[in-house]
Amino acid sequence: MIYLDYSATTPVNKEILDSFNKACLDFPGNANSLHSLGSNIDKLIDSATNQIAHILNVKSKEIIYTSSSSESNNLAIKGIAFKYQNRGKHIITTKYEHSSINETLNYLKTLGYEISYVECDQFGLVNIDDLKRLIRKDTILITITAVNSEIGIKEPIEEIGKILKDYSCFFHVDLTQSIGKVNINLENVDLASFSAHKIYGLKGISVLVKKENVSLVPLIHGGKSTTIYRSGTPAHPLIVSMAKALRLATTDLEIKYDYVKDLNNYLKENLKKYPDLYINSNEYSIPHILNISIKGIKSETMMHALEEDDIYISTKTACSDNNDYSENVYELTKDMDRSKSSIRISLSYLTTKDELDKFLKSFENCYQKLKKLI
Repeated sequence: MIYLDYSATTPVNKEILDSFNKACLDFPGNANSLHSLGSNIDKLIDSATNQIAHILNVKSKEIIYTSSSSESNNLAIKGIAFKYQNRGKHIITTKYEHSSINETLNYLKTLGYEISYVECDQFGLVNIDDLKRLIRKDTILITITAVNSEIGIKEPIEEIGKILKDYSCFFHVDLTQSIGKVNINLENVDLASFSAHKIYGLKGISVLVKKENVSLVPLIHGGKSTTIYRSGTPAHPLIVSMAKALRLATTDLEIKYDYVKDLNNYLKENLKKYPDLYINSNEYSIPHILNISIKGIKSETMMHALEEDDIYISTKTACSDNNDYSENVYELTKDMDRSKSSIRISLSYLTTKDELDKFLKSFENCYQKLKKLI
């Protein structure tokens, strides 16, 4: 199998799985229990939380554990919207957001909230002047994804954060596609979401960073947990594994980045020979994501053709809607044909050049075969 869909999910690292298994087997209790085992589990969670906070350069009390980035995004956006609705009901975002943000905002529209979309330039980057123009007295939240999940465009999060210091609205950033790939300084970010399964951890555990000056209305109410903002029995094995995943993901970050960049350049050089192939990712995209279009060949057709050779790529983000085109690619290119034929190849430091050579050979065969059917 050649796996080139790392942006959808990553294979679990054995070290991380071992940490999860050890926490399950050696600490079978509930952190909320009053006996010594419960107390020991509570200390285990505190240790993991301190590690995560240290890596992110935030405070331990600012860490909220959730089940997924989708839940983290929902908690951040709805939590702010409901808590601060007396200040206003205006929210600003982009047209390059994940479905868990888009659908949450669409839901808030039904409750009377107004959503504005900031202009982005020809590279998909936020227009700072337009962002400033959109901010009003009743603007309570700006939510922008750090790295787009389909094209890989990296937004100027740190620059935006500095600018927003002069305004009273909150700033939420979805780090799901950037964590463990590029460094993002959270100093001027109020809320940030990310998930373990994108960094070789387990599914079912994610984080929402909520700065201490921010309050939220919880989505889940109930008894004692690690925070008042998300009730439920603390999933200590998953929490421990999240700490391990984040530590490993941020180790040798620059070395891994440069390696993936070389792979990306190699792939692009070999794909340039196809006259009707368009590279949608651009100079502002991280190298882990390469989005391309082959005019005349539908996305799913190429995906399934490669699948016959046990090669796995994707057409859009795994959580996207059922449209037969990529809204993100269309927003960037304004070309419906390209958006209907786009595929996403996502790379990792685990990807080898040999795997890419096999992919390129299969791609050539699939391309020639499918072109004859047009």
